[in-house]
Amino acid sequence: MKIVDQQAFTSYLQPNESIQWVGGPPSGLLFRKSDVFMIPFSLLWGGFAFFWEITAYNSGASMFFLLFGSVFVIMGLYIAIGRFGYDILKRESTIHGLTTERALILSGIFSRSLKSINLKATPEISLEQKSNGYGTVTFGNSSSSRSLFSNSYGAGYGQPVIPCFELIENVSSGHQMIQGIQRK
Repeated sequence: MKIVDQQAFTSYLQPNESIQWVGGPPSGLLFRKSDVFMIPFSLLWGGFAFFWEITAYNSGASMFFLLFGSVFVIMGLYIAIGRFGYDILKRESTIHGLTTERALILSGIFSRSLKSINLKATPEISLEQKSNGYGTVTFGNSSSSRSLFSNSYGAGYGQPVIPCFELIENVSSGHQMIQGIQRK
């Protein structure tokens, strides 16, 4: 469980607004549904890229072919290993917060950005819960942007496709808290 300090949100609070809950996604290495496809793909991609480079080098190919192949080797290393490191850093720097009015998502590895979701103006809030109690609360239409190859950071682990509290512990109680704030 990740320990999160609610002081991270104090400068973002509006008058008469208070923090109700603070949390974040779990730390460490995490495998996702998309890894069923991405791990074998990354091994094939990387294997072919390394084969290309070794063959080009041994055959005395020009510098252009060696540089061209090295781009694919670097991409292969990223999709095989680097994306896991980026995901760990991204989750480590993400904090979720609920106030009396809004859901807040503070994230960013090199610079901080804040997403603020007015809970009373958000028509659709969906819940996805796993058997271990962890899950994701999505603020908006989740079916239009999620697929086997994406997560809350989007395909390629970029910026979130739609705002969500990803992989929070005891997600059903968090979802109930959000519904309570919406009803007030």
